[in-house]
Amino acid sequence: MLLDGDRWRDHFDAYERDAFRFEAQPTYSMPREAENLARFLRGEPKPDGHNAAWHRRVQGFVSSGRTIGRVRVVRRPLTDYQRYQFAWGIPGNIAAGEDIRILDATDQDFGIPSQDWWMFDESSVVHLNFRPDGTQINRELVDDRAAECRELKRIAIANSVPFVDYLKAHG
Repeated sequence: MLLDGDRWRDHFDAYERDAFRFEAQPTYSMPREAENLARFLRGEPKPDGHNAAWHRRVQGFVSSGRTIGRVRVVRRPLTDYQRYQFAWGIPGNIAAGEDIRILDATDQDFGIPSQDWWMFDESSVVHLNFRPDGTQINRELVDDRAAECRELKRIAIANSVPFVDYLKAHG
């Protein structure tokens, strides 16, 4: 089943304990980020309130006792989009309460596929499907993959490091 618009937001917001994102794409082409990415690449300062709506959502999840986190797969050298996220996106997400880890697959792939997904409460999986340029095609509920994604999450977490530790080692 495809999850678009309100259906996606309702599914996301309904999780009870844990939301986990696996991010494997080297770049994402999202219209709402295009101008900020261009600003970053021009060396301009980050605008006040950057990503504030997401930060409020994360704070709401955390204040209600739920957890939210992700593992971001990277390969060096980082793409422009990854550098933008490392500088402008991830630090604010962490400050809001999101647990973000980095899995550096430069020298080893860890047997993890390049499919992005969210998993909610260890049981509901939503594939995020992208074109090669990073443009999202759709979000697809695929609950028959929960056991596989739990194992992929275990592998990803075991082989990743907290974002701040990654920056210290590779910043």
